[in-house]
Formats: sequence, structure tokens, C-alpha cells
Amino acid sequence: MCGIIGYIGDKEAVPILLEGLKRLEYRGYDSAGISIINNDSISCIKRKGKITELENAPEIKNLKGTIGIAHTRWATHGEPSEINAHPHFDCKQDISIVHNGIIENFQSLKEVLIKEGHNIRSETDSEIIAHMIEHFYSKETGIEQATLKALRYLEGAFGLAIIHKSEKKIIAARKGSPLVIGLGNDEMFVASDVSAILDHTKKVIYLDDGEIAEITKSNYTIKKLDGAEVSGQVHEINWNLDEIEKQGYKHFMLKEIFEQPMSIENTLRGRIKNNQIKIILETDPAEISRIIITACGTSWHSALIGKHIFEKLTDIPVEVDYASEFRYRNPILKESDLLIAISQSGETADTLAALREAKSKNSNILGIVNVVGSTIARESGTGIYLHAGPEIGVASTKAFSCQVMSLLILALHFRQKKGLPLDQALLSEISGIPKKMDQVLHESSRILDMAKKFKDTKNFLYLGRGINFPVALEGALKLKEISYIHAEGYPAAEMKHGPIALIDENMPVVFLAPHDTTYEKILSNMQEVRARGGKIIAITNEQDSKLSSLTENVIQVPKVSDLLSPIVNVIPLQLLAYYIADLKGLNVDQPRNLAKSVTVE
Repeated sequence: MCGIIGYIGDKEAVPILLEGLKRLEYRGYDSAGISIINNDSISCIKRKGKITELENAPEIKNLKGTIGIAHTRWATHGEPSEINAHPHFDCKQDISIVHNGIIENFQSLKEVLIKEGHNIRSETDSEIIAHMIEHFYSKETGIEQATLKALRYLEGAFGLAIIHKSEKKIIAARKGSPLVIGLGNDEMFVASDVSAILDHTKKVIYLDDGEIAEITKSNYTIKKLDGAEVSGQVHEINWNLDEIEKQGYKHFMLKEIFEQPMSIENTLRGRIKNNQIKIILETDPAEISRIIITACGTSWHSALIGKHIFEKLTDIPVEVDYASEFRYRNPILKESDLLIAISQSGETADTLAALREAKSKNSNILGIVNVVGSTIARESGTGIYLHAGPEIGVASTKAFSCQVMSLLILALHFRQKKGLPLDQALLSEISGIPKKMDQVLHESSRILDMAKKFKDTKNFLYLGRGINFPVALEGALKLKEISYIHAEGYPAAEMKHGPIALIDENMPVVFLAPHDTTYEKILSNMQEVRARGGKIIAITNEQDSKLSSLTENVIQVPKVSDLLSPIVNVIPLQLLAYYIADLKGLNVDQPRNLAKSVTVE
């Protein structure tokens, strides 16, 4: 979603804010802007399009001051334009705000404000916030108290940074949209993501929902929205800027695909010792009668794989739910249920809402997230950090494989706690999986050659069975996300129930075809595709004459346990999508209309 950064200190704010905005580019945006306090006034520059448009604006050179806020916008209310870009102002240009989130009751507030004589300039819901603060502002009580009063009228989600022309402070407030305070030496930062401020500090405080902070260059206070003061916990960020640089790769996505063996090693580190699973969790598997796994997007695909894994290893029934649908159907939840919430960012709005729904009904909850200190991590209280490292590319890759591995380790932990034997051969295979992943990555040039053959295709079909059906879904999603080619994933057996009507000489069909109990049935599906002129791409772990007679487009991956097969099988699909998008000259890391972390519904 949108990006926020704010700075207060003794340095010129503009270079710091521009740098921070660039580090937030991966979140997706359509416009950008900066507001700076200078001589008891606020100067602002906004531009539609890329941050370079803002950086190259002639007037940026005259923007001087040591207190400022900046924003990258991803449109929700109002089309991408300069007037709809943030920061926004009150009527007098005294107050400037940047906002992530959605104000659901903005229309009714807008009508009231217009009747009171306020001049609303943009189509956005965000501008209303500045006018609401203006409504309550007085010199005697100041900007913080005015903000506190205004926020009580807002319905929806917000991450906010606010400045007033006459006050040397930044106000930050959060409800539903992530916000972090960075602590420096005689300087402070506020941001929607630590990557924006990591060049300046590694000490941060994550604001919790319903908190507001008053930040000066040397101090801060944090309160609840009811005014009660709280002490924020200081976290030390344990990764550095090198991890969010491309390091010679053309795109972050390609770098992150090739980082997957190392990321899996980090996910596994310390979690298998002496042929035992070493995880500390508050959840007792003996008390769990049902597991619900909830997630969105790529994380939902890993959840589907998790269902196969858990039911095979633990004998506990598992349901998988779209987080966006879960809480709206009045889900039946019991105290013996366990809800597992999966989110790379730990901030996905729908997944967080599903977690809170389960929490309100006294069910057990557990989080699987990548970002330490994220809201889902804090509110779940127990779970697994992926330790995959920062994922900058909008299309998730290494987080997916680490999520699958985490689910496998978690299921083995449950099995162990239930007193069931662990398969020592599987444990050994798990430890060796990074090397198997490296073998797949060494086939990248062959996958590039295939991409050249299929880059101009308009439609793709991805088919898999069993534990690899979700991999087919994930492969189709990757292609859609970054190449804008229409693609669908199906269980292979469902091909005859509709999708076969689409197959002709212009339709490539990607088959997940491992040598398992369904292999012969997959070959039968391939025959049907070939009979209709379709082009076949096969991912397999063992070539034979039957397969070779059906297609020359075969990518062979190492043979691994069925439970590990999604981790090796997804890599060729990630690379195929990447190379097709790159060959088409598309912006792989920032695909159109998409954001890295969906923090509003």
C-alpha cells in the first residue's frame, strides 16, 4: 500500500525523505509528495507518477527545512493526480497530513465540513483528516490534542503523520495501518516500513493499534487514543541495507528467487536438533481438535499445501479459508480450534481481522510471519518467524517457500508433541533441501529459453494434483501478477470439467508431473492436451520416454519427498513468470495496480 516517512532533526529533511520514499517504492504507488516546515509555513511539492518526477521538480531545490513528512500514494478514493496526491492540507495551509488506510465515513464527515465552510480540494478520503484536525485546533491545546479529538470521529483504518507550521514536532497515529518510530541521535523518524529509515537507525518502536505519538527531535511520548500514556518497546532491527539492495541482480524478484536456498536455511536454523524439532510454542497439540489456516494471495496457496501436510502428519482435520471471507460469514469457532494466520508482512488487513475474530471467540491462534515486530506477530503471541530476510519484490517468492517449510516444521512439531514417531529420512531430506533448490536454480538458462518461446502468449493453464495443485495456483498467480498474461490454475482432474474447452494450438499448459501415484493420470491429461494442439510444459522429477514423446519442454527437478516437492517445483514456475515479464519489458518489481502489503480491506 501507500508509503509514509517523516523526519525531525537538525539535517535537511528533503534528501532523507526522498531516499526513504525510494526505499518504499516496492510497496506500489501512483504519486508522491513532500511537505516541509520552513519559517512558520509549510511548503509542499506533489507529483503524479514516479518519485523521480518529484525529485526532478525544479522547485525541490528551494524546499528547505529540518522537519517534514512525505508519502507515496496508491489510489483508493480519487484517480491518480497531483491534487489527489499526499500530503493534504487544511483550509489555512497550517496543517499537513499523510495517510495510509481508508476512512470509511469520510463522505458524511465531508458533508458536515463543507456546511461549516471548509474548502475540500481533492476527491480523497484522506484530506478530510486535515480539516477535522483544523476543526479542533487551538494554539492553547496544540496539534496533538486536536488530532486526538479528530481521530475519535474517524471510522476505518489509518496510519498518519501530521505537522503544524508553528510546532516543532510530528504527530503519528495508528489504527489498522502499520507505523514505526525510528530513534536516532537528536533526530527522529516515522515510517510505514523500517526499510525507509534503516540507513539512519536500527532502533525502532512499532506503534500498536489505537496509539498516537508526539515526536520531537530528541524525545517522544506515546498515548492511547483515550489519552492514557504508554511506554513503547524499543526493538533492534537485525538486518541491514545490503539485504535490500539488488546486489547485481536486474530485479529484486530475481534476487529473491535465487536467495531461496539461503532463506530456507535461515527458516530451519536451530529448529532441527538431534533428530528432534525444536520450537517453543504456547499451543498444546493435544488440546486441538481442528485447525483453520487463513491467509491471502500467495500465503493462501502455502496454506493449501499446509492442509495436506498437517492432515498427513498429525491426523488433525484442517480447513483453509480466504482471510477476506472468513469473518463475514460468522465462522463457527471453538476453544479447541487453532487458527493459523499466515502473512509475509504480518500486516495484511484481512488476515489480521480473521485473527482477531478467532481471538474474540477464545480460539487458539498462531502466526506465521516474516516481519519481526509486525502486528500479527505481536497479537498472535506465539508462532514462527520465517527469517527469510526482507522481501522487496511485490510478487512474493522466497516468503512462499519459507511458509511451506514453516508449515512442515510446525506439523512435525505437532506430531512430536502428540507422541507420534518422526520420519528420520524426512528430517534428513529437509536439512538437504537448500542444495536441491540450488540444482533447480542452475536450470535458469533453460527456463529462460522456454520463456522466449512463450512470452507472446495470451493465456496459460497450470495443472497439478494433490499437494502440487496449490503450486499450480501459485505458478498461475505469479504469471498474472507480473506479466499481465491471463493464467488459471486447476486440479488436473478438473480439466475435463470445463477448462479443456479453452485448449487449442495457442494455449500452453504447464503440468506439475512428479513421479508419484498420480503420474499416469497426469500423462493421460497431457495426451488430451496434445490431441487438441495445446503446448505442454512439464515440471517433473524423472524423465522417461512417455513424457519425452509428449513434449520437448521439460524441466527436471530433483526427486524429493512428496511433502517437500512444492518447494522445488515452484522455482521453475517463478523463473518462467519472471523471464516472460522481463522479456516483455515490464516493471517486474512494481507490477501495475499491485501493492506489496495490503493493509486495508
